Amino acid sequence: MATAFKTVEPLEYYRRFLKENCRPDGRELGEFRATTVNIGSITTADGSALVKLGNTTVICGVKAELAAPPVDSPNKGYIVPNVELPSLCSTRFRPGPPGEEAQAASQFIADVIENSQIIEKEDLCIANGKLAWVLYCDIICLDYDGNILDASTFALLTALKNVQLPAVTVNEETGLSEVNLKQKNPLIIRKHPVATSFAIFDDTLLIVDPTAEEEDLATGTVTIVTDEEGRLCSVHKPGGSPLTGAKLQDCITRAVTRHKEVKKLIDKVIKSIQPK
Repeated sequence: MATAFKTVEPLEYYRRFLKENCRPDGRELGEFRATTVNIGSITTADGSALVKLGNTTVICGVKAELAAPPVDSPNKGYIVPNVELPSLCSTRFRPGPPGEEAQAASQFIADVIENSQIIEKEDLCIANGKLAWVLYCDIICLDYDGNILDASTFALLTALKNVQLPAVTVNEETGLSEVNLKQKNPLIIRKHPVATSFAIFDDTLLIVDPTAEEEDLATGTVTIVTDEEGRLCSVHKPGGSPLTGAKLQDCITRAVTRHKEVKKLIDKVIKSIQPK
């Protein structure tokens, strides 16, 4: 009976749960799905991480290459993020060039990198005007069940923390670069941005970490990105229901708390893989 009702009237079905301050999957409105992270899962990448947020599964691999710095910024390197939502992760995506959602997610990640200053591009420069690192950050969704932005941001941050780059010098006489694979250094991570997404129901009710089904039924979504100092890095709100100042403040407060939980999880996992 419940299944039939859910199929015919999905929104009404959800409203009955929301009235009781819970959701069909048993979570409270402000409760996140179980979150796990695995570091260094891709051996061919320079850094990688696999993040699970409930059923949503995202993997991020970072590949570093050497290139000439940009002409207008001779003292900087590059960070190139790309989010892929392949057809294997959900029936909602088609094979072929990246769709709208994948493009929007890639742009969101690019903005997070820029606004949070997770890495200073100057730190990626090896020799001014001659040589710099390019970090290709590929974020691929393996299983899509909503809230791709939180999972992608988390996977990116953890993968970058896992990166080890070989020492590179430019030989003054020959002008050629010399790579020392025996000496590897971690990236300097300046800030730890964490994203927290909310779905807005019936223009007023906020629920955290929405599933794909909840996103489809919601009247809007909002994603708040904060760093470890509680600083707001970005607010991403693609249309939908407007939010009052008070509601937005609620979201920011919840995002700051979530940041602490995620940071604790990252620290714990990184500590567990360090050589004793």
